[in-house]
Amino acid sequence: MCGIVGYVGTQTATTILLEGLRRLEYRGYDSAGIATIKGDAIHCVRAKGKLHNLTDKLDGADNPAQIGIGHTRWATHGKPEEHNAHPHVDTTSRMAVVQNGIIENYRELRTELKEKGCIFVTETDTEVIPNLIAITLKDMAVDGELNRFLSPLTEAVRRSIHRLEGAFAIAVLSPEFPDEIVIARQDSAPLVIGFGQGEFFCASDIPAILPYTQAVITLDNHELATLTPLGVQIYNLEGDRLRKQPQVLSGGASIIEKQGFRHFMLKEIFEQPGVIRASLAAYVAPDWTAESGINPINLGLPDLLYTDLANIQIIACGTSWHASLVGKYLLEQLAGIPTQVQYASEFRYSPPPLTPHTLTIGVTQSGETADTISALMTERDRRSHQSPDLQARLLGITNRTQSTIAQMVDAVIDTQAGIEIGVAATKTFTAQLMAFYCLAIDLAYRRQTVAPEKIQAIATGLHQLPSLIESSLVAQSTAIEDIAHNFAETQDFIFVGRGINFPIALEGALKLKEISYIHAEGYPAGEMKHGPIALLDSKVPVVAIAVPGQVYEKVLSNAQEAKARDAQLIGVVGTEDEAAAETFDTMLTIPAVDEILSPILTAIPLQLLSYHIAARRGLDVDQPRNLAKSVTVE
Repeated sequence: MCGIVGYVGTQTATTILLEGLRRLEYRGYDSAGIATIKGDAIHCVRAKGKLHNLTDKLDGADNPAQIGIGHTRWATHGKPEEHNAHPHVDTTSRMAVVQNGIIENYRELRTELKEKGCIFVTETDTEVIPNLIAITLKDMAVDGELNRFLSPLTEAVRRSIHRLEGAFAIAVLSPEFPDEIVIARQDSAPLVIGFGQGEFFCASDIPAILPYTQAVITLDNHELATLTPLGVQIYNLEGDRLRKQPQVLSGGASIIEKQGFRHFMLKEIFEQPGVIRASLAAYVAPDWTAESGINPINLGLPDLLYTDLANIQIIACGTSWHASLVGKYLLEQLAGIPTQVQYASEFRYSPPPLTPHTLTIGVTQSGETADTISALMTERDRRSHQSPDLQARLLGITNRTQSTIAQMVDAVIDTQAGIEIGVAATKTFTAQLMAFYCLAIDLAYRRQTVAPEKIQAIATGLHQLPSLIESSLVAQSTAIEDIAHNFAETQDFIFVGRGINFPIALEGALKLKEISYIHAEGYPAGEMKHGPIALLDSKVPVVAIAVPGQVYEKVLSNAQEAKARDAQLIGVVGTEDEAAAETFDTMLTIPAVDEILSPILTAIPLQLLSYHIAARRGLDVDQPRNLAKSVTVE
């Protein structure tokens, strides 16, 4: 979950590294550091805390180095202190390494390396890597075992990786090879290479290098690369040269700027109409009618996934898990397919019994979520030697089509969300919902479980959502900001919903917890009286999602139960709802839509409420404490 950046070329490396780290800080912000080659030595500067602390330490320093690596950390092994910050160097300070991920066998390696004279000064797992590479390089020189195809540093890294267990990405430099950065990737830790004119970049994510280049290659699992001012060489872990062509990205650096918004999160909330339009353009036929005689959805999925489909299981974490709960509702109610939603972090340790003709869907924004990838691998492996009807069918729903999950599944639905910088997911949640709407409609049409007229109504409603959201954002944003002032000091919140909006209650509670640090819980509204109602008093606001539909009256009744216990009631309700006006103390209104489409609308005022409460509390909305954007460790 940390961020790596590297540069070799003709410009001052420190400037580029710091800018890259600024754009990667959403991946971790416990500490940061850079290492450059200055003269014939490694020059390493590190600082605890946010990136500005590192910038202050570097301010005014004269360092014309044109090669370097940098790191922003989300702590796993070792507290977030300066001595645990990356880059880490070996005992002789002749090898520097930055890492994203975890080395699972670092204890055994540390013991082995200590016996060879290495001295360790941190509590991190990463420190074994520069020492292992340095020892390997030394042994290679003594034995005369140099690889004539790879540079000595690249060969030493290659051999060392075979000793490392875990999921990680690393970047390595040494003053013995002053024009060379070696990078490597194993399993679910992303790494991209950027191509410039006489200069080359590497980073954990595209935003770090987008200001400098739009030509990139994603390093695949079990690959390594050597970056020099003359070019990039890519190899597999057996040392074979690989041929890969850069991909030219659309857009530019402006897509990762705030563009006048106070925070990235607020910008990304307002980008949601565009995300829906992108999804509609990619997958939904325009102006489709029940008489068209064609499928309104074109996801481009292979027939293998649909044949004799009897069950669906969805694997996800966090916000993606909440989107998957909405997906379960859609797949069951529209397509009539029994669907289960599993926590990815629990799946591999207690997988459900094998069922025939089952589609397994992994949902992950980054495509690199370690828990989700491990769960999918478990499912694939346990079905690999079964009868044909039990063979694995794997589908990914992700925002990154070049990610690890995209390589391991049979097909991918690209959520079309674009880059999301804010750690708390907003537009990517909406994009995942859209993916599930498209999949459910596709299956419903193929299986003829819903009348064409109903499908037409849903498709028409989806096309109307962007303009409805835009008008709602304009009408509600300032009002919600004013409302948020009343709750900036609140300690506890309860969110409730029923049916298709119960997952939105869970998501609303999660958003508030993530960025405001206020304790919040989400419940099915009907479950309040079975225990949670004991928590209610005048100091505990209750947010209820009460939009027109089959559970509307029930939610109003549940809200009245909370009101009788003196709880302040906040309602996410339809406009001009007189019954709601009589029930709720505060109303967050949304345009009227069919209940089945309402989750996309009801989520947005809850995002805004969480955002404005956190901003009112003076918190770092885009980089909440203890969190990182992409969870690449288990």
